[in-house]
Amino acid sequence: MGLFTRNTRAPGTVPAAGPGSVAATSTTATPRNSAYEPRGRHGHHDMEYHSNRTPTMRLWFTTAWLDLLTMLCLGAVGLGVYYARPAPRRSFPVYFQDGEIVYPQFAYPLRNNIIPIWLAAFLASIIPIVVIALMQIRVRSFWDLNNAIMGLLYSLINAAVFQVFLKWLIGGLRPHFLAVCKPSVDFQSATGTGLKALMYDRSICTGNEKEINDALESFPSGHSTAAFAGFVFLYLYLNAKLKVFSNYAPHMWKQTALYAPILGATLIAGSLTIDEFHHWYDVLAGGIIGTMMAVSSYRMMYASIWDFRFNHVPLPRGNVRGYAYAFGGEDGWGEAVATRRAGWGVGQGMGMGAPFDAAHGAGGAAATASGGLFNGGHHNGVGHNGVGNHGLHHKEVPGDTIV
Repeated sequence: MGLFTRNTRAPGTVPAAGPGSVAATSTTATPRNSAYEPRGRHGHHDMEYHSNRTPTMRLWFTTAWLDLLTMLCLGAVGLGVYYARPAPRRSFPVYFQDGEIVYPQFAYPLRNNIIPIWLAAFLASIIPIVVIALMQIRVRSFWDLNNAIMGLLYSLINAAVFQVFLKWLIGGLRPHFLAVCKPSVDFQSATGTGLKALMYDRSICTGNEKEINDALESFPSGHSTAAFAGFVFLYLYLNAKLKVFSNYAPHMWKQTALYAPILGATLIAGSLTIDEFHHWYDVLAGGIIGTMMAVSSYRMMYASIWDFRFNHVPLPRGNVRGYAYAFGGEDGWGEAVATRRAGWGVGQGMGMGAPFDAAHGAGGAAATASGGLFNGGHHNGVGHNGVGNHGLHHKEVPGDTIV
């Protein structure tokens, strides 16, 4: 059995009832078109979107080439901006007239990073990739591996480009700025500007130009941006695959594993205030940017973020009408998780009770084993067993729509 091959049920068979599962009375998968069907006159290579199918390299490249090209372009732009001279000519005070330093928070000594930027980026990319790859021992889905790694790269690359532009165009003084600037101020010549000629620019610096350029680009933190972009994405992936916030009470180790990436990101970010390379607000801004990119990238690649019914389902590309995901269906997505609790991973995962479901509002239910999701943008309703496990009563009408 190959890496991306699972033992699958024969079409039309009914999975045995398991803990926390709802037995399906109908095993017919919701009709759906291939996620890679031809689109009008322009056409597209046809490739069935199934959790247990691995495409050829050529077919995969037809779906990924534009992403790969975009990543290369963004990487080149990001490197160019990273090595560019800081754009603003920032003014700053140094001494009062009596010789006292105006802002001691910019006078810390220059120290080595506890965690260099290259190591922070390496950890934020390699650790999630390794975990995602190890998950395939259970998940065994090429498309899950593809979407997870591509989504991670979306997050890391866009976050990096976002923060280098802010550093270049806005920047700020690092805590060790005055130590590397080594200002030479002559009070008698009155070269300063502003009130009482207290403000100066980098022209008074006598230190190393490269160090001065770097010390003018404190905001936001690149370390914390990379750390949160990678590790928050991993957090979302682990939550979906382990079903930590789901329809059953998991063991404590899952919560520990879930928050380990957040601990790692926080430690990397917090180290920057110890080695005095960043201010707290630089670190906070970087964390916000990284988190924003991670959340948006995950949602671009997976069907949901918090809805436990299908936040583990990787999205297809090329079908503007979406696709139908049926619990217990023959497409295999109900089994694309890394846990076997409460029927998950064996085609019996609970398909009801997700918060904010449109059918019933908060705590409602809209899908069971025979009801598909995202079929042309509409919920297909529930199966004939109803949703009694959640104490909800409803009547069924033609079309299997909840009213």
